[in-house]
Amino acid sequence: MAEENQELPAREAMEFDVVIVGAGPSGLAAAIKLKQLSPETTVVVLEKGSEVGAHILSGAVVDPIGIDRLIPDWKSDDTAPFKTQVKDDRFYYLTKTSAIRVPNFIMPPLMNNHGNYIVSLGNVCRWLATRAEALGVEIYPTFAASEVLFDEQGAVKGVATGDKGIGRDGKPTSHYERGIELHGKYTLFAEGARGSLSKQLIAKFGLDKNAEPQKFGIGLKGTLEGRAGQAQAGTGATFVRLAAR
Repeated sequence: MAEENQELPAREAMEFDVVIVGAGPSGLAAAIKLKQLSPETTVVVLEKGSEVGAHILSGAVVDPIGIDRLIPDWKSDDTAPFKTQVKDDRFYYLTKTSAIRVPNFIMPPLMNNHGNYIVSLGNVCRWLATRAEALGVEIYPTFAASEVLFDEQGAVKGVATGDKGIGRDGKPTSHYERGIELHGKYTLFAEGARGSLSKQLIAKFGLDKNAEPQKFGIGLKGTLEGRAGQAQAGTGATFVRLAAR
């Protein structure tokens, strides 16, 4: 294996002030804030998908407080994806034959979505990407970071993207293309809760030592079919059904 690695061509290296792995909401927001604070800082964002938003499929209800602080003029931007405000919250307990509405006043405050916006996170990311690029952020789609790079002292110095054109046998084909190295004074990992590089760093530096384990939730989505005019914009409904054994 060592001999095979020695035969590979050297990677091209690019230098930046900040390298951000992941073009999700957090990575793009960080890039925008960095350029707002320091326009001369060079920032690059790597995205594994074919385009920004390609791997962000979820819908969401978003509290606008964050976007108000990050981009105060967003309401005057016609391309902003925050169009539909929540006007009504409804919570239902489902049985096999009926739906029982749960009174709103007994629900915890976090279930009150009035003033929030119903959005597609994919569209939010695409919009954030345009705002980031307008500030001078470089965004590289189809660049999946596959390796963390370390300097002689063991500190993170950047990431490398994966090689392309590898055959099923694990050997380079005629379309082989070596990955590139992206070096940064600072490297931000915005891969998400279970990012592969983040897990490596957590293990290497013991970042989870004396800490509570990560917590995850499972989101279940469904499609409801109804008559035209039956649904109203700005109405959110949450359905809960407890399955008995």
